Amino acid sequence: MTDKKSKALQAVIIALITIAVGTGLILLSDANPVEAYSNFFRGIFGNLNGFCEVFVKATPLIFTGLGCAVAFRTGFFNIGAEGQFYVGALAAAGVALGLPQIPGAARIILALAAGFLAGGVWALIAALFKAKLGISEIIVTIMLNYIAINLIGIAVRTFLMDPSGSVPQSVKIDPSVQLAQILPPTRLHVGFLIAVASVALIWFLLQKTTLGYEIKVVGFNKRAAACNGISVMKNIVISAFLSGGLAGLAGVVEVLAIQKKLLEGISSNCGYTAVLVALLAGNHPVGVMFVAVGMAAMQVGANTMQRQLGVPSAIVDILVGLVVLLILAKGIMRRKKAKKVSA
Repeated sequence: MTDKKSKALQAVIIALITIAVGTGLILLSDANPVEAYSNFFRGIFGNLNGFCEVFVKATPLIFTGLGCAVAFRTGFFNIGAEGQFYVGALAAAGVALGLPQIPGAARIILALAAGFLAGGVWALIAALFKAKLGISEIIVTIMLNYIAINLIGIAVRTFLMDPSGSVPQSVKIDPSVQLAQILPPTRLHVGFLIAVASVALIWFLLQKTTLGYEIKVVGFNKRAAACNGISVMKNIVISAFLSGGLAGLAGVVEVLAIQKKLLEGISSNCGYTAVLVALLAGNHPVGVMFVAVGMAAMQVGANTMQRQLGVPSAIVDILVGLVVLLILAKGIMRRKKAKKVSA
């Protein structure tokens, strides 16, 4: 059996296992699987609003998943996309609310730049800890997540809190600084186009530039990269900054296009989901976009099932976790088979 046929067969097996488990979980919820799946697809394709909502939910996953993929390419395990999302959102809100003298379009560009820079610097902290002190980036990025989340908690209760209300959130951002909708009255916005453009830019960077080549070499074999004159630390630092910056953009877009203000819990844990998105996509930029859209579609369809039939939408999270485990198991089996062949 050729390698392509083998991969196709493995993908079919994983899909069948996932469908079987999903059907079992629907039955446990005392629902009819046929009716549940019908509602699932109706939620996605039944109307324009539901279809556009898929891309709305996919947008932050594309940014954060892309960020994780870039970092993973060099072996820098960035688990801090959640925190980088939050500091990006905080920086964007600070610019959007704190610089009213700057015209709307210019302020949007400045907010995007500030969010990217804030997220990139937040990721650089972990890279420097690893480079200078030898501390695992996994530990540092996870701890930085908690710091960033609580920074927003402080901000929306103090200097950014809406003075006319008692809820911990900022005032609403001026309409001139909000990202425009593409298909009103749906929530689909310009941020999705920015996410797609980011995918194209990162793909070009990784596939067509010297920096992208060096990033991939460092990821494959750090020692070989160093022996060939490629700076391992430089490329890890660059990939960490890009990774954090992309996650920061997710926060900017969420503030300027969806929430239109800063508030707690703004990310809905998409920074953690991004790790799964990058893993399922094999750290490929285009793959990240398709996986993000697929996961968003599952969320939209599952929400419809829950509204119509009472089937818990948490089933989607279970199935995503199952798919990840099956893919990891497939990789382990492949490596064991390769070792036996080489022996």
